[in-house]
Amino acid sequence: MSAVLKIIEKFEVPANVSVKVFKVPPPPPKGVFSDIPVDVGPQYEGQRVRAPEMFVELGGPKVKYKFELFLVKPLDEVVDGEIVVVGPDLNELSEGKSYEYAVILEGAGKGLESQAEGVLERRIHEFSNYVQGYMHLNQRYEIWLRVSKRSYQKGLNSFKYIGIALYRLFKSAFPILEKLRIYFITDAKVVEALYPQAIKVYEERDRRALGLRDEDADMFYACKLCQSFAPTHVCIITPERPSACGAISWLDARVAAQIDPKGPIQPVPKGNCLDPIGGEYDGVNEAVKKFSNGAIQKVKLYSLFEYPPTICGCFEIATFYIPELDAVGLVHRGFAGVTPIGLRFSQIADAVGGGKQVPGFQGIGLLYLRSKKLFQADGGWTRIVWMPSELKERVLDAIPSELRDKIATEKEVKSVEELKKFVIEKGHPIAKKILEKEKPVEKKAVEERKAAEEQLQKPPTAPPQQVLQQPTPAPAVAAPQQVVVTPTPVAAGVQAVTIPMPGGITVSVTIPTALTQPKGPSVSIVLKGVRVKIEKMVIRRGEVEKK
Repeated sequence: MSAVLKIIEKFEVPANVSVKVFKVPPPPPKGVFSDIPVDVGPQYEGQRVRAPEMFVELGGPKVKYKFELFLVKPLDEVVDGEIVVVGPDLNELSEGKSYEYAVILEGAGKGLESQAEGVLERRIHEFSNYVQGYMHLNQRYEIWLRVSKRSYQKGLNSFKYIGIALYRLFKSAFPILEKLRIYFITDAKVVEALYPQAIKVYEERDRRALGLRDEDADMFYACKLCQSFAPTHVCIITPERPSACGAISWLDARVAAQIDPKGPIQPVPKGNCLDPIGGEYDGVNEAVKKFSNGAIQKVKLYSLFEYPPTICGCFEIATFYIPELDAVGLVHRGFAGVTPIGLRFSQIADAVGGGKQVPGFQGIGLLYLRSKKLFQADGGWTRIVWMPSELKERVLDAIPSELRDKIATEKEVKSVEELKKFVIEKGHPIAKKILEKEKPVEKKAVEERKAAEEQLQKPPTAPPQQVLQQPTPAPAVAAPQQVVVTPTPVAAGVQAVTIPMPGGITVSVTIPTALTQPKGPSVSIVLKGVRVKIEKMVIRRGEVEKK
């Protein structure tokens, strides 16, 4: 059976690619999901299928091409209730392997506009996780799914069942959807051929959102969609700061709140601006406090270090702080290498995700790199010193021209030391701070070395012959107790050093005589970084030494 797919342009599926079409049956009387071999419900949100437990992996970091789309179509172009599998079905895939994967939903309905695509598309993540043993992570071109062995053994052996669940969940949540058709694509060549068209759709959505400014909007939006994974995370979406997952712009959020008033995206009156540079609003603080159940008290939307936005787990890009340079690096989910601080994307995400505020570490969407308010409280692009070459190429036009060759990638540096040398040689703005910080340290080190050398070059001095005493203190202050050290011979080669202490206490220490005689060359001892306070010192020769 042949099929024609259309995202932007028509694509005819090759004749040698398997195409199966299923029809969604009416819900059974005994339960809307009772004809599906595994449980379906919100109790499975946040589920994880670990590698040893998985039957197959769909998308994810091991494959290059993967994506999911929701497309709004005219009513006459959508066959309602169709589930189309292009390529091998679940029971035809090899256990333990990873496959290219795409999911496309075509929806139609009176009053349904294309502006709702991004919002409906993001719900694929939520509803997919309702299916027991079908783990869904991320969004757009970063999707990562796994089917567990246990669910496969229970009968989840066809995309037909996943399609039925998605169809009924979408139609129930959005009555505006009159028709819905779902495609599951597992043929690698078909996914690869459609991928560029999907990217163009994402880019066009992002372009529409770029001309808006936060100052022009009275309403921001809070997204709680990721709270099944990060319970205290609240994503505040503004015209100039899209969602961290990159899938929802301010325009998308506005539509979402209109078509699903009780859904995970809620309007937030921004209120009074408390900090225009940091991006703090009293209305946003109230919303964050409410939706995080009090865990988060305040947020500065454009800050990296002071009350930064919380981090979920679905973000496109992670920032990481480099304390040696007082600078920041960026790493995107698709980068498989190691950052200069020795951590991979997954390690950074695991360490700082989960709804926490971590200074210097943030999860952001790709579109935010094009915002004029990008980390404006902390220097914006002038604070960024490293990013993967693939990411740099994708946002090159957003980087200020004077900084493009001054931000390093994995091709130029591998460590913090190499990065430090790079930014200094290239004249990155952060280099000035590094050099200014090092000047006092270097000057002090030179002075200390010079003082030590001068001390070592001084000729030996004769042992002191007289009492050295500081000027007598003022009468109002009692003079400190003098301590007289008197060595006395007690046996051949041994002396007892007697030290009288206040209160009539005498301390005696027995030491070899050789250690008390001024023989051999003089030795100078230089103490660095040590403060010695001496109020009064009395040095007297013992009677034996005088004779």
